[in-house]
Amino acid sequence: MRVGKTSTLFPFFAGLLLSRVSRPAYIKNAFLWCSLLVAVVLLMPRIGGASHLWMNGLYEAFCIIIIFPLIVYIGASGVVHNQTENKICKFMGDISYPLYMTHYVLVYFYVAWVSNHPGITLWQALPTALLTFSGAIVLAYVSLKLYDLPVRAWLRKRGK
Repeated sequence: MRVGKTSTLFPFFAGLLLSRVSRPAYIKNAFLWCSLLVAVVLLMPRIGGASHLWMNGLYEAFCIIIIFPLIVYIGASGVVHNQTENKICKFMGDISYPLYMTHYVLVYFYVAWVSNHPGITLWQALPTALLTFSGAIVLAYVSLKLYDLPVRAWLRKRGK
C-alpha cells in the first residue's frame, strides 16, 4: 500500500511543483529531444542482475525523480508550428488519460499470446503487435467519447 501511494502521489506533486516553480522556455525540436530521452530510458537494460537489484532501483529512482520531470519540462517548452501539429497534439492529449487507463489489459493479452507461441520471431509477432497498438488507440478514443467526455460534462453541470 505504501509503495502504491508513493508511486501515485509523487508524479502528481512533482508535476504540481514543476508547474509552480518553473517557466517553460523555448526549446527547439522539443518533441525530438523528448522522444530520444524516452527511448533511452525505456531501452536501458536491467542494471545489476539478481544479486544487485538495488542498482536497478537507483536507476529507476533517478529516471522517475530527474529524467521524467526533465522530459515534461522539455515537452512544455516545445512550440507547435502549424494547424496539423496542433490537431495531432490535441488528439494525443485528449486520449492520453483514457489510453493510460485502458492499455494495460491489451498488453496482457499480447504478452499471453506471445507466451503461447514459443519461438515466434519479431517479424512474425509484428502484425499482432500493431493490432494491439491500434486497438489501444481505438479503445482510448472510444473511452474518451463514450465515457470520459460525457462524465466530465455531467460533473461540470453538477458543480455549477
